[in-house]
Amino acid sequence: MGPSEIIFTVQESPEGGYEARALGYSIYTQAESFEELKGMVQEAVRCHFDEEARPRVIRLHIVKEEVIPA
Repeated sequence: MGPSEIIFTVQESPEGGYEARALGYSIYTQAESFEELKGMVQEAVRCHFDEEARPRVIRLHIVKEEVIPA
């Protein structure tokens, strides 16, 4: 039995779109839109884990960097 959930950090890509990286696993994916990214993350998790070991929940932690004047 695998983990009950897996966490991805999600950032906007400098080239446009979004990037997602799993914490603690070698899983990375990217997409043009956030909706497309969710599907890509699900597919990446399905490919990485066997069905019995697959986490039941995928948590997306959205990281947004914003620079403002001091």
